[in-house]
Amino acid sequence: MLTRLIEFSLKNRMLIILLFTFASAAGVYRLTQLPIDAFPDTTPIQVQINTVAPALSPEEIEQQITLPVELSIGGLPGLQNVRSVSKFGFSQVVATFDDQIRIIDARQYVTERLSTVELPEGVGRPELGPIATGLGEIFHYIVRSDDPGRSIEELRTIHDWVIKPELRKVPGVAEVNSWGGEERQYHVVVEPESLIKFGFTLDDVLEALRKNNANVGGGQLVTSGEARVVRGLARVATLEEIENIVVASSDGTPVRIRDVADVEIGSEIRRGAVSASGDGEAVLGLAFMLMGENSRVVTEQLRNRLESLAPSLPPDVVVDIVYDRTLLVEKVIETVKHNLVIGAVLVIVVLLLLLGNIRAGLL
Repeated sequence: MLTRLIEFSLKNRMLIILLFTFASAAGVYRLTQLPIDAFPDTTPIQVQINTVAPALSPEEIEQQITLPVELSIGGLPGLQNVRSVSKFGFSQVVATFDDQIRIIDARQYVTERLSTVELPEGVGRPELGPIATGLGEIFHYIVRSDDPGRSIEELRTIHDWVIKPELRKVPGVAEVNSWGGEERQYHVVVEPESLIKFGFTLDDVLEALRKNNANVGGGQLVTSGEARVVRGLARVATLEEIENIVVASSDGTPVRIRDVADVEIGSEIRRGAVSASGDGEAVLGLAFMLMGENSRVVTEQLRNRLESLAPSLPPDVVVDIVYDRTLLVEKVIETVKHNLVIGAVLVIVVLLLLLGNIRAGLL
């Protein structure tokens, strides 16, 4: 059999050369497409289900949110186990599927079941976490300012509204998270004495704020063959506009928000902070990679996008990269190359010693 194969190869040299060239080209192409990472990702197929309910305690979260969600996803195809965490104002359920189930199919199964879950009034609908794994955290950067007068709240706003949306557009990015800083909010601090004085309730204030912070359509007015769109513009944008919202009337006099409450710019409740290089607080951004993507390619694209964003940022705002998976991957590749060279040299030396012939050892 081997003799016939050798004879066929010798008689059809051009065919063998063409086959060898094609196989080599295919191998080189696949090598360039091979995803390279510092370590293998052994994370199973998981789907996170997150629900936020700021007013509920951990016991209420467990009974009213976590338990119904767990029961709703029971019996799904390929479901292996379900784990959950119930904290103050937050519920997370993690469903682990068999490796034969695709992540897209698993999320579709879970989404269909979640549509049937009944939750308490005022609680937001459950949301699925990003399609990422525990090793998907590939890019960290710090947003800081050289201007001492710029607040940490302004840095957080710049990150959330300028930097973060652009990085989310990079192919292969699952999510970009913000750590540190203060998330801007408009606070209406009600004075109970003023409510009692005018005979109002807290619900009256909430309803007035809700109704007077929206744009609505009013149809069209047609005159002389022209159609004009009628719109009601009532969306507020400043503290003064919020203060001027009318709650109700008392003895024929309009009572506004400023008469019963103080309106101020505040921030979301902070549960942590970020400091960098001993220079005080900063804002940290974390980019997560989609499951199955090439970390080296995604990281390079994130770095390039940050560089292109620099001209659009205020002159005093600086973005420093503090962690880049590409550097780790390059170090690992250098280690592999070093080990391969050392291994090849050791093999040649052993063969040379055993065979006693330089040519045989090199072959």
